[in-house]
Amino acid sequence: MNFIAFERAKQGTGASRRLRNSGKAPGIVYGGSAEPQLIEIDHNALWHALKKEAFHSSVLDMEVAGATSKVLLRDVQYHPYKQLVLHIDFQRVDAKTKLHMKVPLHFSGAEESNAVKVDHCLVNPVVNELDVTCMPSDLPEFIAVDLSKLQKGTSLHLKDIKLPRGVSAVIRGGQNNPVLVSVTNPVVVVETPVEAAPAADAKGKGKGKK
Repeated sequence: MNFIAFERAKQGTGASRRLRNSGKAPGIVYGGSAEPQLIEIDHNALWHALKKEAFHSSVLDMEVAGATSKVLLRDVQYHPYKQLVLHIDFQRVDAKTKLHMKVPLHFSGAEESNAVKVDHCLVNPVVNELDVTCMPSDLPEFIAVDLSKLQKGTSLHLKDIKLPRGVSAVIRGGQNNPVLVSVTNPVVVVETPVEAAPAADAKGKGKGKK
């Protein structure tokens, strides 16, 4: 994906407020051998871009003053209740240096699995993204995970999926093979028969006196 930014000369709370009032969002680009660069971006264009998953998880082409550079989105600060971006951070990408990113997992095929189709189990994603490291040219927008082979009483672990070429998972917390998707048995509801109300006695108990 590509986006257009403009150089920003002024900084500070007052300057950023005036910038936002004019329909622009303040930002910064850091990393690499160059000095941090102050930028501004059209707020409407940025707001729509932030709704796209690829804007958060892929290498972006940023154009400033006619020059294009590779960057990654690293942080976004939103207004607590307005649809407003307060500030955005990008990191320069070095083509020869590995990246560390969170990549979304796209699950598919659960409805065709025996776990769901035959045994009516519940398929529950445990994580929706994966920490990975790779070269910039190998960074995927997402990782596709096929769930069509799931069986009752099993779970899908990290080692059960095939990562894209050049991509390695970053394991944290001592878990060598974390669970990505769990399969739970369907909840069986046992209905308890309702006891019949005691029948009135033959003498008509409960009726008023004559």
